[in-house]
Amino acid sequence: MQSITNTPTRYGWATILLHWLIGILFIGQFALGFLTVRLTSQRAAFELIQLHKSLGFLLLGLIILRVAWRLGNAAPRLPPSVGALERCTAPLAHLALYAFQVALPLSGWALVSVSTLEIPTMPFDLFVMPNLPLAESDAGESFWASAHWYLAYAGIALVTLHVAAALRHHFMLRDGVLMRMITPSSAGE
Repeated sequence: MQSITNTPTRYGWATILLHWLIGILFIGQFALGFLTVRLTSQRAAFELIQLHKSLGFLLLGLIILRVAWRLGNAAPRLPPSVGALERCTAPLAHLALYAFQVALPLSGWALVSVSTLEIPTMPFDLFVMPNLPLAESDAGESFWASAHWYLAYAGIALVTLHVAAALRHHFMLRDGVLMRMITPSSAGE
């Protein structure tokens, strides 16, 4: 029987599903944002921006759920083969990933909140998302657009390092760290 919660040696289904869903959405959002700013068709760009905003709010909700789940479910212990330096840096790297995954959609929300265009944000056309209580201004829009851009590239750099570390564990160290995020724990583990 597969466990929904983490065990001392493996991740449970909830952590695994949230991890991969957030990872796919985060990378997809980067690609979508990259494409959106390069389109020449204003209509297509508008539609993709609305999708990007919708997925951004979904991502923000999922990462908040992921952080809450993580606070209530201890991560499995690292294998004994993992060195002292990596034992210190791995939690910091995960904290940085969480921080960027929260900051990035918040910076996008701030960007649309300060925009002088006053285009309502309607996640998946379900409801109007209220703006953050920030003053509308061209200067604010410029600041938040830059912040969003820099956070996106820093976030993708962190994700790249995260993937590289996982692949290192799997192919070089062969210590099972990556498999813990693929194969869920059993209830008795």
